[in-house]
Amino acid sequence: MVAPSAREVVLVLFPFSDLSQAKLRPAVVLANTDRARGDHVMCQITSNPYGDRQAVEITDNSFIAGSLNRVSYARPSKLFTANQSLITSPIGNLKPDFFNRLIESVVFILRSGVTQ
Repeated sequence: MVAPSAREVVLVLFPFSDLSQAKLRPAVVLANTDRARGDHVMCQITSNPYGDRQAVEITDNSFIAGSLNRVSYARPSKLFTANQSLITSPIGNLKPDFFNRLIESVVFILRSGVTQ
């Protein structure tokens, strides 16, 4: 697979926070942190409507190309770095305005230290 770009939604083995397991799930590529090694900062996507105030709803209108099977939520408080080898397939590309809203949510969390 070609290295994904920021704004791309991919299927990736997402690690549990205690690193005990991983689950195949969609994620948004936020940044390519080390192209030589193939590392990317990603944001978890879930179809469960959590009470997370920073969660950003993803619909078909959020995409330039591709889509998810259902309305989903990007969780800006659930970030991780993953190597390209963990990415199984591309799903689509997000619109720039949607991606910018997601980045703003990540920045808010990092600046304030508040997730809910």
